[in-house]
Amino acid sequence: MKAIFVVYNQAYNQEIVELLEAVGQRGYTVWEEIGGRGSETGEPHLGNHAWPTQNHALFTVVENDLAPEIMDRLRATDRDNPKLGLRAYVLPVEDAL
Repeated sequence: MKAIFVVYNQAYNQEIVELLEAVGQRGYTVWEEIGGRGSETGEPHLGNHAWPTQNHALFTVVENDLAPEIMDRLRATDRDNPKLGLRAYVLPVEDAL
């Protein structure tokens, strides 16, 4: 199994959830109203007066063969929406319950 951790502009939450649903991935956890700043480009998302935008983060665990499809769709979404600030990481799952 693989874990996918995704961070993105809060305004795109519905698109990210719909992306997962489109490939049949039902389960996920979302953290709302988190701050951060990208390492290369983009504006900070800190939820304050100067930088009012915030991020969401999503975590999901999928079967090994589904991870590449989700990452491909996330890459396409990022490419089509450069202001999204999307970052995604695939991690191995050693054990689950």
